[in-house]
Amino acid sequence: MSTETTETTENTGPVDTAAAITRIAVAAKEASRRLARLTRAEKDDALEALAAALVAATARIIEANDRDVERERAAGMSESMLDRLALTPARIETIAGALRELAALPDPVGEVVSGQRLPNGLRIRQVRVPLGVVGMIYEARPNVTVDAAGLALKSGNAVILRGGSAAQQSNVAIVDVLGDALTELGLPRTAVQSIDAYGRAGASELMRARGLVDVLIPRGGAGLIQTVITDSLVPVIETGTGNCHVYVDASADLDQAVAIAMNSKTHRPSVCNAAETLLVHADVAAEFLPRVLTDLSRAGVGIHADARAAEYASSHGPVDVATEADWAGEYLSLDLAVKVVGGIDEALEHIRTYSSGHTEAICATDVRAIGRFTTELDSAAIMVNASTRFTDGGELGLGAEIGISTQKLHARGPMGLEALTTSTWIVEGEGHIRA
Repeated sequence: MSTETTETTENTGPVDTAAAITRIAVAAKEASRRLARLTRAEKDDALEALAAALVAATARIIEANDRDVERERAAGMSESMLDRLALTPARIETIAGALRELAALPDPVGEVVSGQRLPNGLRIRQVRVPLGVVGMIYEARPNVTVDAAGLALKSGNAVILRGGSAAQQSNVAIVDVLGDALTELGLPRTAVQSIDAYGRAGASELMRARGLVDVLIPRGGAGLIQTVITDSLVPVIETGTGNCHVYVDASADLDQAVAIAMNSKTHRPSVCNAAETLLVHADVAAEFLPRVLTDLSRAGVGIHADARAAEYASSHGPVDVATEADWAGEYLSLDLAVKVVGGIDEALEHIRTYSSGHTEAICATDVRAIGRFTTELDSAAIMVNASTRFTDGGELGLGAEIGISTQKLHARGPMGLEALTTSTWIVEGEGHIRA
């Protein structure tokens, strides 16, 4: 790693950022060796203790979070991003609950993935082991700080966090609470570390820490993810933006389709598994669109429609003409692109063209349409008669998630505990030598 980068921090003045990140990474590597030896009971007790510590520190965490929210609101942060940033007592309880859920899940470390005895007598086992040190770079999501720490601990990894300036006060408070709880348990405080104080220079050095950091996971907007993919020397698990689609087929149960479209868009529009485009088969457009557009309008959703969909949308308030940017973008807000398609072929082609590979949903009863949708699309998750909002580690039984991978190597879709492990081949012999 370079030793030329310097950064000025409020408390310490000029520092050698590269040297500081190296020290943090070395400490994390040492901590990871201790965590790798923990039993399941020790890890589960620690997760329960972390959850209790977060709840006990609710007032302290919210006070810090309020400072972040007030500053970012004054700076003009969008309402959708402010929603991601904000913490409440209920949200802290939910975050703590995710840690308790992790404690109840099986420990992936030590699981035998495969095993056999060869004809020559060698006994072979492929066993899950921790990755080691996991780096996270993410934006304005203090809940990710806890999710990453919990998943890393349960899977025997140390974690280094770069949570961004928007949530810096929140993350400082959370990491301090988690560190205090780990110390009380006799576990290394350096199992969970933040480099927020070192700003973008710190993030850049983290990307160069190959050999100390085993994997880097970016989680945020397209710009952040692309920067990490392009600049990192550390192996990256790519998490993608969520340009998610809902397709309503001619065979759909339209009552179900209205509910699915509404939930996919309005349940929490600021997250990556919210729907951004609604595609409707022309044969049911006249019946379906007036119903769903009325409900969407009442929910405050802005409609960006193609010419055919606009015919049904105009009576429900102002309608924007959909542009290329509408089909290709991720709103993360109460906006929805709507298009009428001639059939499943046009729907599939549109999704292949514009999807980010995150989540697609089909509303249909025709098994042939469903079969084509599930086999001909190349996304991390495909929903059949269900909301896109189910692409979530907790909803799919994985506990908390560290991100949703849209790549095809190692991990894909919601990344739970198994995604934070690799494997070791253990080969046992009795003096065997190769001829």
